[in-house]
Amino acid sequence: MIGELAALGAVAAGASARWNWWRPVVTGGMPTLMYHKIGDYPPGSELKKLWVTAADFRKQLQYLKDHGYTAIDFRDWRDAEKGIKPLPEKPVLITFDDGYMNNYELAFPLLKEFGMKGCIFLVYETMEKHNGWHNPKTEPWLKMLTWDQIREMQDSGLIEFGSHMMRHRNLAELPLDEVTWELTESKKRLEDKLGREMVGFAYPYGSGAYKPEVRRAALEAGYRFDFSVKQGISRLPWKREDEAVKRLLIRGDDNMLDFHLNMTRGKARF
Repeated sequence: MIGELAALGAVAAGASARWNWWRPVVTGGMPTLMYHKIGDYPPGSELKKLWVTAADFRKQLQYLKDHGYTAIDFRDWRDAEKGIKPLPEKPVLITFDDGYMNNYELAFPLLKEFGMKGCIFLVYETMEKHNGWHNPKTEPWLKMLTWDQIREMQDSGLIEFGSHMMRHRNLAELPLDEVTWELTESKKRLEDKLGREMVGFAYPYGSGAYKPEVRRAALEAGYRFDFSVKQGISRLPWKREDEAVKRLLIRGDDNMLDFHLNMTRGKARF
C-alpha cells in the first residue's frame, strides 16, 4: 500500500512538473496563439517544435470552435479600442511568424473551412525567396509566400498582415538607427505593396520587446500592437505602455491537454 501511494505520488509530481494544470484559470484576457510552420517537419530539422502538423492545427481550430472562441484580426481589436464595435465575448488572435508558403498551402484552407481569421507577420525582403536567416545545415530552407498569395489571402477578408521586419534581424543587437530603419521601412513598404496600414508587428526572435529603446522606436514608428514571444495571456484592456502583447507558442509536440492549458492557464509547460 505504501509503495502504491509512493508510485501515485511520483506520477502526480511528474505531471505537475510537466503540465501547469494546477495554475489558476486566466480570466479577462485574450489568448494570442503563435505559430510558425504548418506541416510535417523535414528530415534534419533542429526546430521541430516550430512545426505543427495540419492534422493538429485542425484539432486546435476545432477546439476553438467548440469552446466558443471567435478569431479576430488587428483591425477588429483596434476598432474595439476606438469604440467602433465591441470585441466578441471570447476573442482569440491566431498569428503566424515569418510568412512561409505552407501558411498559404495548409493553414489558409483550414482557416477558411472553419471561418476563422488569422494574422501573418511578413519578413519583407524574403517574400518569394526563402528563409535565409536559418542555417540550412540545421534547418532546411523553405519557400516563402508570394505576393500573389498574400494578396489572395488579404482579399479573402480572413487574413491580415503585419510586419516582421525587413530581414528578420535581432533588433536587440542592432544599432538604434538600424532598428529604426527596419521598423519604419518594413511598415512603409508593406503598406505600399498591400494598400493597407500595418498596425501590428512582431519582434524577430522576440528580441527587443523588453529593451526600452527598441520598444520605444517600435511604437514611435506607428505600430499600434507589438507582439513578443513571452508566454502568457495579455489582459484586456491591454495597456500599451506596460509591455508588448504576450503570446502562446503552439509547439509541434503539444497534445490537446497542452493546448487546453495554454488557452486556460496561459502556459502548459515549465
